[in-house]
Amino acid sequence: MGDTYASFAASVPGRALLRRLGLPRPPALVRYHQGDPLVPGPVLIGGDGRLATPVTKLLAAIGVELRDPGARSAGPGVPPPNAALLFDATAITDSARLRDLYDFFHPYARALYPCGRVIVLGTAPELASCPREATAQRALEGFVRSVGREFGRGTTAHLVYVAPGGEECVEATLRFLLSARSAYVNGQVIRVGAVPDPVPVDWCTPLAEKVALVTGAAQGIGAATAAVLARDGAHVVCLDMPAAGPALAEVAAAVGGTALPLDVTGPDAPARLAEFLQARHGQIDIVVHNAGITRDATIARMPAALWDSVLDVNLSSHERINDALLIWDLIPRGGRIVEVSSVSGIAGNRGQTNYATSKAGVIGLVQALAGEFAARGITINAVAPGFIDTALTAPMPVLVREAARRLNSMSQAGLPVDVAEAIAYLAGPGCAGVTGTVLRVCGLSVLGA
Repeated sequence: MGDTYASFAASVPGRALLRRLGLPRPPALVRYHQGDPLVPGPVLIGGDGRLATPVTKLLAAIGVELRDPGARSAGPGVPPPNAALLFDATAITDSARLRDLYDFFHPYARALYPCGRVIVLGTAPELASCPREATAQRALEGFVRSVGREFGRGTTAHLVYVAPGGEECVEATLRFLLSARSAYVNGQVIRVGAVPDPVPVDWCTPLAEKVALVTGAAQGIGAATAAVLARDGAHVVCLDMPAAGPALAEVAAAVGGTALPLDVTGPDAPARLAEFLQARHGQIDIVVHNAGITRDATIARMPAALWDSVLDVNLSSHERINDALLIWDLIPRGGRIVEVSSVSGIAGNRGQTNYATSKAGVIGLVQALAGEFAARGITINAVAPGFIDTALTAPMPVLVREAARRLNSMSQAGLPVDVAEAIAYLAGPGCAGVTGTVLRVCGLSVLGA
């Protein structure tokens, strides 16, 4: 669905009018296309913590152009532009050293490419050696989220907490956050743990020889996810309601996958799914729980059937399917489960008590199971989309839809592919150190924390 406002804002008269009126001007986001370079220009690295040297070596090894912090352009005192600014803040062990952030970013804040990237590396407060260090490291979150709103022009900013010993596990996260795959992901905090023996990854086809299940695959985010996982090398089992059969078959054919019409709320659905996967593939490496519905009404006007159907599809069916796949021992070590939540599950939404409850429950599921699954060598994470232009949002009243599109740092809605890229990142073999995470794909929405 087209964004008329954004198209007008990109025109010469539109830019002039919106500037005079003080209205938001959505930037033209650069999204990933196969074959694109990881970063379109130089990356400036600063900071003197434990991660600066290994990250510098890592980025140099994969061909990223690195720039000396002392570099200056021909103009006196004017820094040359960079595609990304990366700062190692792990040496900030008390609040006085937070000044290091200002000293590094102040000279370069206006010297970023459009759709630039800002990444701050830190130590999770719970792993800090003392209260002062924990305090300073927690302060990084406020800095990063503010930068994500200030720099504009499609720039994103993120904080990556890397556990001691996790230096070898950060590549997948840096590749995702530096690249155009993360165009609509902004202001996020990602924790990367230490993994004893990280798996070598072919970054051209990281999901080669993997089998992925995507529920709700017939349209929207599910269809986009199937396409991105297939692009990255996976064979995708595309699951959706039997009534969506023709659309589901079309998606499966387009990605070279398998169509599986199945109602996930059916009493025998978990067993039927497990039998199918065992017979056809022997195991399932990636499970993406995307199936979801909305049945909106205020709690005072909501029939019980609307409450029950939303909770069953959006949450309870996920639990039953996960249980069945584990009982049948179909998810191997190295397996990935990615749940699709929503910012409504974080911030709530009027008229969506059922939906917000189910999506908050998804977050609870991820956090509750992360430790148990880690013992099995399986990660479980969630993505929480904000306002995404899909067939589900198209019927919304125009003014409501327009307001929802503008209430984020990008002043525009996301696209299904934005969520799909985040899912593919979490599903990748390089993300063994990332689990229990809720990654918001919302353009740094004003809703929620």
